[in-house]
Amino acid sequence: MTTIKRSNIVNMTEGSPAKLILAFALPMLLGNLFQQFYNMVDCIVVGKCVGDNALAAVGATSSVNFFFFSISNGIGTGVGIVAAQFFGAGDHDRVRRSIANSVYVVGLVGLLMSALGFLSAFPLLHLLDTPADCVDMSITYMQITCGCSLAVVGYNTVSSLLRALGDSKTPLIFLVVSCILNVILDLTFVMALGLGVAGVAWATVIAQVFSTVACVVFARIHNPYFRLTKEDRRPDTDIIKKSFAIGVPISFMMSTISVSCIALQWVVNGFGPVVGAANTAIVKIEQIIQQPYGSLSAALSSYAGQNLGAGKIDRIKKGYRVGVRFVLIFSAVMFLIPKIFGRQIIGIFVNDPQAIEIGAKGLLISSSFYALLGMIYISRGTLNGIGDSKYAMLNGFTELGCRCALPKPITSVPQIGKWGIWITTGLTWSITGIMSLIRYRIKMRQMSWKEVFDKSAELQ
Repeated sequence: MTTIKRSNIVNMTEGSPAKLILAFALPMLLGNLFQQFYNMVDCIVVGKCVGDNALAAVGATSSVNFFFFSISNGIGTGVGIVAAQFFGAGDHDRVRRSIANSVYVVGLVGLLMSALGFLSAFPLLHLLDTPADCVDMSITYMQITCGCSLAVVGYNTVSSLLRALGDSKTPLIFLVVSCILNVILDLTFVMALGLGVAGVAWATVIAQVFSTVACVVFARIHNPYFRLTKEDRRPDTDIIKKSFAIGVPISFMMSTISVSCIALQWVVNGFGPVVGAANTAIVKIEQIIQQPYGSLSAALSSYAGQNLGAGKIDRIKKGYRVGVRFVLIFSAVMFLIPKIFGRQIIGIFVNDPQAIEIGAKGLLISSSFYALLGMIYISRGTLNGIGDSKYAMLNGFTELGCRCALPKPITSVPQIGKWGIWITTGLTWSITGIMSLIRYRIKMRQMSWKEVFDKSAELQ
C-alpha cells in the first residue's frame, strides 16, 4: 500500500482543468526554457567563439541527433503514459512496477541507439552532403552526443514518469542546476581549453548525466512511488508490452519527423554554409518558441492519461479547450515579435550580415504558421495520453511525406528559391495541424459513444 505524504504528486482527475493544466505546464515550461537556454548558449559560444562554419556544423547534426534521441525518448514517453493511466485508476502497485520496468525498456533501447548513433555518424553526414568546411566538426559533435545519448534519454524518462504523477516541479529543480553547470562547462571547455565543438558536446553530456542522477536520488527520497521493492523490480511482461504498445508508435512518430527534418536539412545544405547558419539560428529560436506548446502538450498528456484511467471523458474535452485558447493567444504574440525584432534576434547567433538578413526573413515566414503548429502539439498530447497509438504513426507519416515531397519542387521555383525551406516548414505544420484537429474530434466522438453504451449496459 502506497502512502502519499509530502511530495509533488498531483491528482488531475479533480478540480479546475485550466488551473491544473497551467499549474502543471508552468514549471515544465520553465525547465524547457532553461534546457533551450543552454542549447542556445552552445550555439552562441560556437558561433561567436569558434565561427559560423562551426555553428553550421552543429546545426547539420541536429536532425540526425534528434532521430536517435527520439526513438528512446518515445519509449520513455510511453512508459510515462502507462504510469499516468495506472495512477488515475488508483493502481499504486502497478505505478511502481511501471517505474521499475522503465529501466529495462528504456535502458535496452537507449544503449542500442547510442551505439548506432556513434557508428553511423560518418556515413550519414557524408550522405547528407554536409558542407566540406563543416563535416569533420559535425562528425565529432554527433559521435559524442549520440554516443552518450543514454544520459539524455535517462533524464527525459525520469521526467516523463514524474510528470505522469502530476509532478512537473522536481525535474525543473535539477534542470536549472544542470543548465548552470552546462554554461560553466561550455565556457571552460571552449574558451579556456580551446576544445571547440567537442567541448560543447562534452559539456552537454556531463550536465545531462548530473541532472539524471540527481533527479533519481531526489525522487527516491521524496516520492513514495520511486521507493521500489525487490518485488517491484521484477520484469513485468504486461507492463513492458503495454509500454512498447504505446511507446513504439510515439517513437515511430518522433523518428519519422526527425527523418523528415533530415530530408529538409539535405536541401538546406545545398544552399551553402550561409543559409545553413541562418537556418540553424532559426531552428534554435523556434525550439524556444515551441516550448510553451510542448509544455502544454506534456501537461495534456498526463492530464488525459489520468482522466482516462478514472473514466472522465468530459474532463479530457475541457482540458483540450484550455489548450486551444492558450495556443491562439500565444501564437498571435509570437507572430509579432519576429516581425519587429527579427534581425536583432538572428544577430545573437551569427555575425555575417547576409546570414542575419536571410534568417530574419525565414523566421518571419515560418512564424505565420505557429497557430497550426500549436494545434499539432495539444492534439498530440491529448491523443497520446488516451493511448491513441495510431494517430502517432499517422502524424509521423504526414510530416515525413510533406518534408520529403515539398522542399525540392518549392525551392526549385526561381522566384522562391531558398525561401522555400521555410515555406515547406509552414505548409507541413498546416497540413499536419488540420489533420490533428480532425483526428481529435473523431476520437472524442468515438469515446463519447463508447461511454454512452457502457452506461446503458450498466443500467440494463
